[in-house]
Amino acid sequence: MALQLGDTVPNFTQSSSEGDINFYEWAGDSWVVLFSHPADYTPVCTTELGEVAKLKPEFDKRNVKVIALSVDDANSHAGWISDINETQNTTVNYPILADADKAVSDLYGMIHPNANAKVTVRSVFVIDPQKKLRLTITYPPSTGRNFEEILRVIDSLQLTDNYGVATPVNWKDGDDVVVVPSIPTEEAKQKFPKGLTEVKPYLRMTPQPNK
Repeated sequence: MALQLGDTVPNFTQSSSEGDINFYEWAGDSWVVLFSHPADYTPVCTTELGEVAKLKPEFDKRNVKVIALSVDDANSHAGWISDINETQNTTVNYPILADADKAVSDLYGMIHPNANAKVTVRSVFVIDPQKKLRLTITYPPSTGRNFEEILRVIDSLQLTDNYGVATPVNWKDGDDVVVVPSIPTEEAKQKFPKGLTEVKPYLRMTPQPNK
């Protein structure tokens, strides 16, 4: 059965470019971005892995660990990492799971049974510290992923977990947010002292509360 948002993700132990990893132990109390690739030495994924290495300080600031997966073995990963470092002018600074037996791909439902298995292993999972699945995105092979968008969603999740708000369309950290409908307006005026703008009774905006 496919993983659904809010599900507890399954644990696994698998080899990687940095040795064997027990996922739960490795994740600890951090958020996790697990993103998968069809195979080593694929051009679009080479650019993605390089970009994530460059963005790792941004993930670190948000208490997020990043981990990639590819369905080749760790020896193959070592050569690919060398290419990524050279061509993307960076240093891969996070593990790449070696999923040659497709155990993790199968466990997380990354392989679509009616399509070429390698083509369809391009998923992103955002997992919170309670090991709950909070976001999934599956990309087509022709389209490189947007990791700035992944960071934006993590900002939204971390904000909305701690305040009675939601984030509107195209929201970025620092923008105004939506007061959730479950909070009555009079209560919201007390809860959000920076101000409340009632566009409609069901659409109320307030400045981001943690800024």
